Amino acid sequence: ALLITSISTAQFAPAAGQIGSSAIYKDSSIIVNWAKSATVTRGLQDISNTSLGETFIGDSSSVIGMADINNVISLGDGGSVICQFQYPIINGIGYDFAVFENSFQDDFLELAFVEVSSDGLYYSRFPAISFTDTTEQIGSFDLINPSKLNNLAGKYRGGYGVPFDLQELISDTNLNLNNITHVRVVDVVGSINNLYANYDSEQRKINDPWPTPFSSGGFDLDAIAVIHQDNSLSLNHDNSNYETSIYPNPAKNFLHLKSINYIPTSITISNIQGKILLEIISNRNYNFINISELESGIYIVKFNNELKVSTTKFIKQ
Repeated sequence: ALLITSISTAQFAPAAGQIGSSAIYKDSSIIVNWAKSATVTRGLQDISNTSLGETFIGDSSSVIGMADINNVISLGDGGSVICQFQYPIINGIGYDFAVFENSFQDDFLELAFVEVSSDGLYYSRFPAISFTDTTEQIGSFDLINPSKLNNLAGKYRGGYGVPFDLQELISDTNLNLNNITHVRVVDVVGSINNLYANYDSEQRKINDPWPTPFSSGGFDLDAIAVIHQDNSLSLNHDNSNYETSIYPNPAKNFLHLKSINYIPTSITISNIQGKILLEIISNRNYNFINISELESGIYIVKFNNELKVSTTKFIKQ
């Protein structure tokens, strides 16, 4: 009885505009940037009726830039989108980025999981919580109380982003919280049917409007806003005049370097947690680096000089 009571009365941040809401308005001064590119994996309009096919509203360009400017992309049941940014997102004080959906009211909510990555390979999911009752299925146009939800994108109406704090993932040693390069948004299949259900971080079914058997079904991603970023490191390199490349990749013993019009004053190699393992400080163009002592895995090599900072990844065999 105590568990039932605690779940029924549990409260997280309320709807946008209410006291205690964590919603970030699209014009907020704390927003410093927006997603610059996206890759989409479509989901089905209705996972229980595959004959309807996938959703088809919006495309990868729909989620680039500011919220409420472009179209949205409808993910469908279990669909996902990976967004990248001009600069890495970092773990600052408070919230670090926000995800925008396009709900037209405070309590018609289509939800999604949010995951982050430092390398585009390994993703860590924010611990989502849903205290919404699961004794009856929420219908296609039924409503949800946003104060029963935490760490789920889509809990706020259009124009208001759900914020996420990287500090919540501090225990994940596979992430570099000061070099988040990818954010993945994954539609929640809000069915309470055991065949299709998705679960929160405490293994409760997540109940949201379902089925949504339309071309615009599932979570509708509008935009992702950046609140804290590393301005010193651009992920969109302009290599028209200055180029640095590495080969082979994967590499076993030596990493060969090729530079055009660019001599780095320092070269560092870090693991994906951001720990520097090798560092070279020089005023000459290196032809190779001995990496034979590194363990097998994924590494980040960073080139620095007064003209630019350039990074790339390689795999050590």
